[in-house]
Amino acid sequence: MEQQTKWKATVSTRLENANADQIWPFVKDFFGLHKWFPGLPTCYGIHGSNGEPGCVRYCSGFSLPSVDGAAVSWSTERLIEIDHDERSLSYEIVDCNTGFMSYIASMKIVPAVDSGGGWSMEWWFEVEPMVGWRLEDLVPKYVSGLQLMVKKMEAAVSDSS
Repeated sequence: MEQQTKWKATVSTRLENANADQIWPFVKDFFGLHKWFPGLPTCYGIHGSNGEPGCVRYCSGFSLPSVDGAAVSWSTERLIEIDHDERSLSYEIVDCNTGFMSYIASMKIVPAVDSGGGWSMEWWFEVEPMVGWRLEDLVPKYVSGLQLMVKKMEAAVSDSS
């Protein structure tokens, strides 16, 4: 039996109204994802100190359907590493009811690739292929989620100025 390769994708969105130093505090708040991510009303720490490698968060919401028929999808996610100088973090899903298996992801704030300068936020993920999904269907959820998350973060920066 041939083993199917893992799905991998990177999505990004440009920071239009904030810089990396203004957005990084929101991103590194590992237990605070619910403040920014659409369709995720619940996120809190269940192990360790927020932002320390090895800490674990519990997230639940409506952005992806559950595979067990539950009304709410959930996951527990462990912070693998965080690099404040590079403004990046990586995490893995430890358990979930959405069908993600062997899921690892990273978020990073990087210089924008165009010549205009500025910054972008990237979200990279790798996961075992999911039954009932195609990678082409999953990626747009990440694109829109990241765009909405960055807009909320930029609004928070604007509100605090």
